[in-house]
Amino acid sequence: MAPSATAGQNAPMASTRDWFETVAEAQHRAKKRLPRSVYLALVAGTEKGLTSADNEAAFDELGFRPHVADLPDKRELATTVMGQDISFPVLVSPTGVQAVHPDGEVAVARAAAAEDTAMGLSSFASKPVEEVAAANSKLFFQMYWTGDRERILARAERARAAGAKGLIVTLDWSFASRRDWGSPPIPQKIDVRTALAFAPEVLRRPRWLATYLRSGGIPELSVPNMALPGEPSPGFFDAYGEWMGTALPRWEDVAWLREQWGGPFMVKGISRPDDARRAVDAGASAISVSTHGGNNLDGTPGAIRSLPAVVDAVGHEVEVLLDGGIRRGSDVVKAMALGAKAVMIGRAYLWGMAANGERGVQNVLSILKSGMNEALLGLGKSSVHDLTRDDVLVPPGFTRDWS
Repeated sequence: MAPSATAGQNAPMASTRDWFETVAEAQHRAKKRLPRSVYLALVAGTEKGLTSADNEAAFDELGFRPHVADLPDKRELATTVMGQDISFPVLVSPTGVQAVHPDGEVAVARAAAAEDTAMGLSSFASKPVEEVAAANSKLFFQMYWTGDRERILARAERARAAGAKGLIVTLDWSFASRRDWGSPPIPQKIDVRTALAFAPEVLRRPRWLATYLRSGGIPELSVPNMALPGEPSPGFFDAYGEWMGTALPRWEDVAWLREQWGGPFMVKGISRPDDARRAVDAGASAISVSTHGGNNLDGTPGAIRSLPAVVDAVGHEVEVLLDGGIRRGSDVVKAMALGAKAVMIGRAYLWGMAANGERGVQNVLSILKSGMNEALLGLGKSSVHDLTRDDVLVPPGFTRDWS
């Protein structure tokens, strides 16, 4: 007998100790394993959390129009993004200092390589670009506009020398950090005083602590990719201070960096069609429709609501990706039906890593790949490239009028 659709929240799941069947289960395990401050840093959005919540909730408003016969025996998921062939249209989005597991971005890179997909690496990552590129050759390096042009270009060239295939420039950040439920504390550095202050919550999560101790120590909170060759790795807040003190970029700055880089170039953080057009004019080869995970200007619509207007404006000229709220393979299919070339995920893979390290990240990617395959089957599509807006039911008022 099939399990009841109304089964209670405490019903046993099909997951095992080393494998979970949903991203929701990965999040549940991450919450149980991580110290409270680390977990809150993953889930929190700014201020009231309107955008963070809408990134997920908006997907629930979209319906499918399935077929029931003459379905394809095989489904093709492979695609190409920024010149890289990937086995399915889900990329790892760049996220900052990853204190959820000592292997950090190197583990993420290995998991993404195992699933044959590409990875974005943050300039605020905890592992150097050289180590991450060695684990996954399909690497895109993400940058903020930090420092003068000479230092910005030097960081990009360091990434190129390490093997990065493309550049991601993230522009959507207003330095908002207030949260109605309280922001988790982030220490300047880990010393004896800080260790004592965090000891109560860390000791409640002995498995997390033991994993770090076996690796040789607790998180350093340094950001090695913000350093130029020969420089020591700055601390997170030192690098953040440089970022806050840098003059805000103009579109002419973006065009300058695009010309200097000369290869695949993504502008991340677009919501409006007019900004999408400016990114194209600046030379972008890809655009990510993104709200920074709801950690920027609260009240911005969920990214999926902004996607169709951006696709209509520039989708015939550049690759348009969607970043925000992806929790299952069917979400990926919905985004592609509305015009996305691929999607990027952030919190989902961090929860997977917190739950089970590298295997947990691969577990999340596998869940999304399987979910995509199932959704394509239900829609009667033999390829992700066959998806159209006719495959989804979009309720009135779902998208936002940016005119």
